[in-house]
Amino acid sequence: MRELSVVGVRVELPSNQPIVLLREVDGDRYLPIWIGAVEATAIAYEQQGVKPARPLTHDLLRDILAALEAPLTAVEITELKDNVFYADLLIGEEGVRVSARPSDSIALALRVGAPIRCADEVLTEAGIVIPDEQEDEVEKFREFLDQVRPEDFAG
Repeated sequence: MRELSVVGVRVELPSNQPIVLLREVDGDRYLPIWIGAVEATAIAYEQQGVKPARPLTHDLLRDILAALEAPLTAVEITELKDNVFYADLLIGEEGVRVSARPSDSIALALRVGAPIRCADEVLTEAGIVIPDEQEDEVEKFREFLDQVRPEDFAG
């Protein structure tokens, strides 16, 4: 398993499909995962520090885990099958595994500060290395993330 960090979310054109981009912490691969608009908004809200008046679903799950004293200890992206990513939430000190969509898992991990890890096989299959000449594209993406608002994903 390799640890990943969340670069951010954006909308892929022309399909208008949201995507979350993860980056290998101790490496140079990126992992793009296409996600739903609701999950994109939840991730963007958390990254931008937006606090809604009432808890969103991921906030509710965070609060339930805290009330049950069952902390989320990690998120693991475990598999890629038929172009679908699979993830597990590792909960409590026993490391109980609960299957979840990666997008929901990432939104929850950001809320509790849990590490996000990915199976080596998944990174080998779906990870991409961005050559130096494309690093400016990554910088443009970061600039986009600094200016995008969660409302941009509603729709």
